[in-house]
Amino acid sequence: MEINPVKGTHDIVGDEACTYQEIESILREVAEVYGYDEFRTPIIEHSELFTRSVGESSDIVRKEMYTFLDKGNRSITLRPEVTASVIRAIVNKKLYASQDLPIKAFYLGPTFRYERPQAGRYRQFSQFGVEAVGLDSHLVDVEVIALGYRSLQALGFNSITLKINTLGDDESRTRYREALREYFTSHIHTMCGDCGERLKLNPLRILDCKVAEDQAIIRGAPRIHEFLSEKSKERFNLIINSLDSLGIKFELDESLVRGLDYYSETVFEYHFISSKGKSLGALGAGGHYSNLVEELGGPKFEGIGLSFGVERLAQVLIEEKIMPAWFATVDFYVMPVEDVELEKVYAIAELLRKLGYRTDVAYERKPLKTLFKKAERRNAYFAVIVGKDELAKNALTIKNMQTQEQSTVSIADLEAVAETLFAEVDDQQEGDEE
Repeated sequence: MEINPVKGTHDIVGDEACTYQEIESILREVAEVYGYDEFRTPIIEHSELFTRSVGESSDIVRKEMYTFLDKGNRSITLRPEVTASVIRAIVNKKLYASQDLPIKAFYLGPTFRYERPQAGRYRQFSQFGVEAVGLDSHLVDVEVIALGYRSLQALGFNSITLKINTLGDDESRTRYREALREYFTSHIHTMCGDCGERLKLNPLRILDCKVAEDQAIIRGAPRIHEFLSEKSKERFNLIINSLDSLGIKFELDESLVRGLDYYSETVFEYHFISSKGKSLGALGAGGHYSNLVEELGGPKFEGIGLSFGVERLAQVLIEEKIMPAWFATVDFYVMPVEDVELEKVYAIAELLRKLGYRTDVAYERKPLKTLFKKAERRNAYFAVIVGKDELAKNALTIKNMQTQEQSTVSIADLEAVAETLFAEVDDQQEGDEE
């Protein structure tokens, strides 16, 4: 019986896995350049963590969480996002008492949301993100936004548009919610059922409605900037002025609210325009939070974070041909000739592995033509040919699979020869890039 993957999940293997590894490596590298340290949190958490932090009015809590009772009758949820888990870890370990502020974390791992599967979006997906917690400085917000922008540039995205807005402080949002509630109450009978629920729980969520028939009503709603406190206005102006000075292009988008209830002050999204001039929507997003740490049992700390879906990034990078194709490769493919002892062939492969080279070995006796085909399928840089005559002289033959050049070398000189060969490969690759 054939068993398929669960709907909304997918297997990542071979060359596709190499592409994911490259994306993740670049994201990690940029985060580390900015001074962020990795956090690894569990993929299962007590459900209360997300109902308290993400908010009962959010679509994530209302529709998308994978929640179940464990054998102890406890409500457990597969994490739908990672920010709440990172904050829980900070509070549990009291990192605010032992580390310099802000606490700067990055994470990478699977998340789960029960939503309609579509291109680039899955029910299990890998999410990369950062959080900066503990200082209420506009420059911390700027740093996180810049980190995300530079990450996309490092991946090869050039036509990035940063959309940014402010939701204001608690005072601003309270006034704004009342104005929205008053406005939408007279229109809600013509809007979708979800908007009816959002009006009861949090009218800000209505602004995030994607139903086309509701858009005209939403466009007529009051705007947050009419209700901002002077403090929030000043803070937001400092942020956009700093972004401007860094050369980070942005658009002010007063309709941008994001889908999580814990956001306050700054919210933002990174949008991408394709080579054909088509908007491909948001590649990633984030926002500031003022009360989340306190709500999860910590001190009254401010924070800001962002996240990218790795599948979404991979889809656009591949479709737009932005990133060069990445293939599963080996450095050396070791092959036996005729009746040479396979144990000795394997010993050569182990020697190369000890030297740090990715090495595969043919365990079957096949014609050389067949073995070279295997080396090609493995995208090997070099084939190592091991025969009885060479071994009798404590030697072997190395063939460059690109140039077809080959030479016989002493096993005693193998380390030095391998270093020289890969220095030439690196030089060739650099020349190709130029």
